Amino acid sequence: MYYSNGNYEAFARPRKPAGVDDKSAWLVGAGLASMSAATFLIRDGQMAGDRITILERLPLPGGALDGIKKPKKGFVIRGGRELEDHMECLWDLFRTIPSLEVEGSVLDEFYWLNKDDPNYSLCRVTENQGQDAHTNKLFALNEKAQKDIVKIFMASREEMEGKRIDEVVSEDFLKSNFWLYWRTMFAFEEWHSALEAKLYIHRFIHHIGGLPDLSALKFTKYNQYESLVLPLYRWLLDQGVTFRFATEVTDIDFTSDGDRKQATRIHWVERADESERGEPGAGDVVGGVDLGPDDLVLATIGGLTENSDEGDQHTPARIDESPAAGWELWKRIAAKDPAFGHPEVFCGDIAKSKWQSATVTTLDRRIPEYIQRITQRDPFSGRVVTGGIVTARDSSWLMSWTVNRQPHFKQQSPDEIVVWVYGLFVDTPGDYVKKSLQDCTGEEITQEWLYHLGVPVEEIPTLAAEAATCVPVMMPYVTSFFMPRRAGDRPDVVPEGSVNFAFIGQFAETTRDTIFTTEYSVRTGMEAAYQLLDIERGVPEVFGSTYDVRKLLAATSRLRDGEEVDLPGPKFLRERLLRRLDGTQIGELLTDFGLVPETGGTERRPRTDDAVE
Repeated sequence: MYYSNGNYEAFARPRKPAGVDDKSAWLVGAGLASMSAATFLIRDGQMAGDRITILERLPLPGGALDGIKKPKKGFVIRGGRELEDHMECLWDLFRTIPSLEVEGSVLDEFYWLNKDDPNYSLCRVTENQGQDAHTNKLFALNEKAQKDIVKIFMASREEMEGKRIDEVVSEDFLKSNFWLYWRTMFAFEEWHSALEAKLYIHRFIHHIGGLPDLSALKFTKYNQYESLVLPLYRWLLDQGVTFRFATEVTDIDFTSDGDRKQATRIHWVERADESERGEPGAGDVVGGVDLGPDDLVLATIGGLTENSDEGDQHTPARIDESPAAGWELWKRIAAKDPAFGHPEVFCGDIAKSKWQSATVTTLDRRIPEYIQRITQRDPFSGRVVTGGIVTARDSSWLMSWTVNRQPHFKQQSPDEIVVWVYGLFVDTPGDYVKKSLQDCTGEEITQEWLYHLGVPVEEIPTLAAEAATCVPVMMPYVTSFFMPRRAGDRPDVVPEGSVNFAFIGQFAETTRDTIFTTEYSVRTGMEAAYQLLDIERGVPEVFGSTYDVRKLLAATSRLRDGEEVDLPGPKFLRERLLRRLDGTQIGELLTDFGLVPETGGTERRPRTDDAVE
């Protein structure tokens, strides 16, 4: 397998790999990583779909990419996905999948939607019960905080390994608007991995300018299940892929002969009750399949939504600390070879990896009036509403909420608005409801949200009880991949010596991308398929913005809130240096991005290319 850039490889059609007709594939988990891997096995590896089986413990596909209407509870979304232009593997996947909405692919549908209705926020941060915080799109990074970012950017990966964010930055950085935008958009806590923060800065340096108004982001028409998972699932079924639901994979056997490693058997339990976990119970069927070298295994390990628990309007979600299937599988696998990773690094501290979200469905027009006051958009228009999350800066829960294009579910009635709410601080008492987020019912979470929405206090109880319903979800491992880590804690997608197996998903290691994105899941699936079948087409390289001087200068200018660089030394030397730069390519770049003042001989021209976001 190799990485590539450009149209030459992107438009190439690989030849059929040798021996593929004799191979079969077993994929563990029916999340995005597995479904994308199956697609690449079929499309680029030309494996017959009826030789592919996907094993899934749950009753439906999608993994963390969910969205469903639960009987007696209402609509539920555990989280949303923020998408962007440069998710090269994701869009390579969805250019193939027919849309369920338009004549064309899912990529066509997404592209046209975001051309017609581009995303941006008119109010990113509020305070004082729904008042615009007037951050003026500024990052408010003082000189010390700017140096913190430069230090992280310039550090080696090894220097950041095993460290927390608050161990490598100052209090000045943690008090900045930049950190507020960053942490609430990506769900970073101060105790999370400094290495992951570094990788995120490099990966999304081209979107620094879009952080304050979220113009860097794009979103699907509906929830991620209906817009992404369902068309992908239907395409795979049409290709003959077998999905075996209510089937929990409990272990995988391996043999090792010198440098050669082979998966030899998959063990599973077919559950009579889909909610069961752990040891087989009454009605469960223990089974498995023996594997030869031509039987490929692509296993999803870990899981950010493992042991999620739903409450309802009158019941809090609970923290489920019982054994989690995805983590237990990885632990059993990891015990067999040091190269298979260290799951305890990620799942061993629930207090630091948990947070809670909630889905609020408004039932009439009363609450949406307050939404419109903040967003300055009609939530019933069918177009962008919040443009991403709105963060209540003075919320004790550090609450954020978003209203995507409505209807967010095809089943919504015309008077309903679906809102996603989450809080990073789940153990802190609220500002209106004097209870921690994790102890609150759906109605109480709605009350706290209404308080920060600016609803008059005397109206909050009535509106929360009569005008909305809410489903809270506690996720013990939702930011487990942000826990401080070191090289080797995640296994390589295809470990050295493997002849027929790969690890995929958010806890498999590809150094080319950042976790907690749909792109990462798809990339691991693509790399696994391409390596195991030796597909002669390049895997798209990560967008190289971190190596583009124009992107770096644009980001530098934005991080300084447009302030020019203060050149040291006497005035006559500064002026002499500027004159030397005048008329040169470097001088034009520095003046175009506002980093140095213009000299008399050069008229500053605004940038017209895509270097400025």
